[in-house]
Amino acid sequence: MQNEQLLQKINSPADLKMLTLDEMKLLAGEIRQLIIDVVSKNGGHLAPNLGVVELTLALHKVFTTPKDKIIWDVGHQSYIHKILTGRKDQFPTLRQYKGLSGFPKRKESEHDAFGTGHSSTSISAALGMAVARDLKGEDNNVIAVIGDGSMTGGMSFEALNNAGDLHKKMIVILNDNEMSISKNVGAMSQYLCDLRTGETYNKIKHDVEGWLKSLDFGTDVLNAIERVKGSVKYLMVPSSVFEELGFKYLGPIDGHDLNKLLEVLEAAKHVDGPVLVHVITKKGKGYEPAEKSPNKFHGTGPFEIATGKKITDPQAPIAYTEMFGKTLVELAEQDADIVAITAAMPDGTGLNKFAECYPQRFLDVGIAEQHAVTAAAGMAAAGMKPVVAVYSTFLQRAYDSVLHDICMQDLHVTMCLDRAGIVGDDGFTHHGVFDYAYLRSMPRMTIMAPKDENELRQMLNTALQFNGPIAIRYPRGSGIGVDCEDELKELPIGKGELLREGTDVCLLAIGSMVQTALRTADALAANGIQAGVINLRFAKPLDEELIVQAAEKYGKLVTLEEGVLAGGVGSAVLELLNKAGLMQKVQVLNLGLPDEFVPHGDKKYLFRDLGLDTESIKEKITALVKGAGEAK
Repeated sequence: MQNEQLLQKINSPADLKMLTLDEMKLLAGEIRQLIIDVVSKNGGHLAPNLGVVELTLALHKVFTTPKDKIIWDVGHQSYIHKILTGRKDQFPTLRQYKGLSGFPKRKESEHDAFGTGHSSTSISAALGMAVARDLKGEDNNVIAVIGDGSMTGGMSFEALNNAGDLHKKMIVILNDNEMSISKNVGAMSQYLCDLRTGETYNKIKHDVEGWLKSLDFGTDVLNAIERVKGSVKYLMVPSSVFEELGFKYLGPIDGHDLNKLLEVLEAAKHVDGPVLVHVITKKGKGYEPAEKSPNKFHGTGPFEIATGKKITDPQAPIAYTEMFGKTLVELAEQDADIVAITAAMPDGTGLNKFAECYPQRFLDVGIAEQHAVTAAAGMAAAGMKPVVAVYSTFLQRAYDSVLHDICMQDLHVTMCLDRAGIVGDDGFTHHGVFDYAYLRSMPRMTIMAPKDENELRQMLNTALQFNGPIAIRYPRGSGIGVDCEDELKELPIGKGELLREGTDVCLLAIGSMVQTALRTADALAANGIQAGVINLRFAKPLDEELIVQAAEKYGKLVTLEEGVLAGGVGSAVLELLNKAGLMQKVQVLNLGLPDEFVPHGDKKYLFRDLGLDTESIKEKITALVKGAGEAK
């Protein structure tokens, strides 16, 4: 094959197996360029994928999917896997509406053995597949590829412990790039650093292995010398936690050395039992801006390839994330009891400035949301005012901690749920659409959602003056561009606000849907329908007085939420009206997300498909008011 034709001729893993080592090295460069080209236009996870090009090539050279199962932890580093497994021509549609998902997806390809999107699940899934394989009498390999950042999640250790005990044949590839999204923290990170930097040990190991290969010993002597090698290791580096858990440990090895990767993976393939291969990679490898700032290119929007500069709208209003971080710093200046907690995402949640200003009052726990929430509960029990900043989709992982450790004890913990609602290109593993429903069911929980960035400021201040479990959920992206008040006020708990009077119908909206409700009211007015608009502000407790008044005045209500209808805010309104004995006197239309997982894509297309864009809502309300058949 000619150099320029290598990638063009790779249409399946079988094609890769025909390449020489030198051709694979050339292919690695072509793949990197393709990824940079596509992500620069579409956005996506650039640095994680550039770091695993050689590793992915080696995996598909040594193993044979779909018979062999490769499970990518989180899955944001699976772009090369997609390119090699028949999706190369579709790759330019990555993360686009009705295009390739940015994560492994079983329905997308038979080569995607397990769907992922959240951290620390791969070893558990791989062990489950290994158990199933043995029960069925099959002989395939099972490989979990997990980053060192994901190893800070407790679920990975639960799986390692169980795998070592069961002694099933499986391979764990520890992709060690010293990063998750931001710089790794914690004892495991330091442990892996010790393994990486055990230079004296690695030199001795290399020399001893070379000497052994040059001699011809009997089995007993070789076993004795193997024990000596192990003794040298335990003298020179910390005891291998992986070997203590029952894994054969191989490494650390250079994750960009294709020759070494192929050699070690081939050896791991023939180990009868669990084996862990420790691979050292560089996040962002091959693209200088990403190598220098891997956190900025972990998940990125479109950018200029030549400079790495992000392509943004300089006129865009301040993002909700930035407003949250800025306001929390402002409040912390006045209150020394405020502490901030994140699960490996100080940049993504807007806490980077807080971390700079108050390092002693900032805690990054690694990818461990359950621990973050319970640690916050401990802080609250000790008299502090903890603020847990987390993406809505990731708080799902800490459901029991919120219920058991915070709500049952009625502790004052403020949970700030970023990326609430439809997030767009990351898809259904990241849409934060379940929080209203799962938090609303918890006794003692208070839930707020701001209509704009100024209201977010007031809600954060209110939450920190409150005394009990409280959550604020806000969307991804920019605010609406309102002027923010300098003075921070305390909002009355459980009170909404009437934004617009009407005569025909009243829209009860919350959070991001308030602006949609106002636009819809304008569109309805043009058709002769006068709609009132209420900003609920609180999903729990609801403003019972305001809602009952609206029901009695209008007789027709429409609830709007960027969350699931099952158990959501609309359900809460129906419960309230039923309790008030008004269900026979009022017509209610609940608008929100249906009982299905929403795919990835541009938000405007997703909202249109969900019937939550202004035009669709206007049509449904017109049908309700004018009685033109059932509102769909």
